[in-house]
Amino acid sequence: MAVSLRLDAKMEKELELCAKRTGHSKSELLRNIISDFLQQENAKLSAWELGKDLFGAAASVDGSLSINRKQIIKEMIDAKKKRH
Repeated sequence: MAVSLRLDAKMEKELELCAKRTGHSKSELLRNIISDFLQQENAKLSAWELGKDLFGAAASVDGSLSINRKQIIKEMIDAKKKRH
């Protein structure tokens, strides 16, 4: 995916100098900076926030087990009581 980025003259010059000094392209430097930033931000997320879209989805036909677990358990208990 191509992304267009506007930098002020000072930042552009600093990026160019850093690229020359490190032997990396400007694009590579920017990719690394963005990657580092995203890793830092993801490290701030809790396990719940990182996986909330996945929790309970495999055990429930409609993917709502983690959200509606109390209601589902109640219905299962009620159904069991009716059988006995």
